[in-house]
Amino acid sequence: MLLAIDARLHYALDRPAELLLAIEVAQTPDQRLVQDLLTTWGTGPLVPIEAEDGIGQRTWTSADDRFEVQYTATVEVSRAAPDLLALDTDPLPLLPPTVVRYLWPSRYCESDRFESWVNRRFGGLQGGALVAALDAYVGETMRYVPGASNGTTTAADSFIQREGVCRDYAHLLIALVRAAGIPARIVGAYGLGVDPPDFHAVVEVWLSGGWHLIDATRLAPVEGIVRVGVGRDATDVAFLSIFGSAQFVGQSVSVRRLDG
Repeated sequence: MLLAIDARLHYALDRPAELLLAIEVAQTPDQRLVQDLLTTWGTGPLVPIEAEDGIGQRTWTSADDRFEVQYTATVEVSRAAPDLLALDTDPLPLLPPTVVRYLWPSRYCESDRFESWVNRRFGGLQGGALVAALDAYVGETMRYVPGASNGTTTAADSFIQREGVCRDYAHLLIALVRAAGIPARIVGAYGLGVDPPDFHAVVEVWLSGGWHLIDATRLAPVEGIVRVGVGRDATDVAFLSIFGSAQFVGQSVSVRRLDG
């Protein structure tokens, strides 16, 4: 699948600030970056750095007043949806060292609070079948409601409220999967068909020796998801971090299919 991406940000600053962008498409085996361009107005020099787990990159810059950012990319995605039922859990001692950190609770994914609940409700399942059941639970019990959550909403909050946006779905699924002793991480992404259009958040779970994508919201097909970065939770994949104060002016995200 060939996809065209166009993302634009516009903010006003009260005083000079440092900015950390994470909106550029990552180069991974299942998505090939054909071309891309990051353009900024009102900022200082751009300084790229490696992102979490070496997947994608972040870019430092600075601004004094108002700044705008535009990122365009053409990406070829070669990926099929995983057959979760055919995948197994890896023995914990055999996990790669870089995967182990995704077993533990994190700021927005308090997996330790769900361990007994997951064991009681899904104790008869394991491996990919367990992940599929947890994904179905999140998809069936949550409602996608823009504005229903905020930057402090955690997986435990979403479990109670039963509504939120993509990051809330992702945080809840990650917390439940980790509670079952299976590594899970968040993926900051672009998604084909996301409505309303926005930056997207999905999940990767570690099964049968590899990471496998899941969109708990069902808004984007797995073959239409383009990774930007990965991490423990939304803290690690924020598309823009402003070290100072700022006012939102405008934002738009567009993902179009070019080959069909």
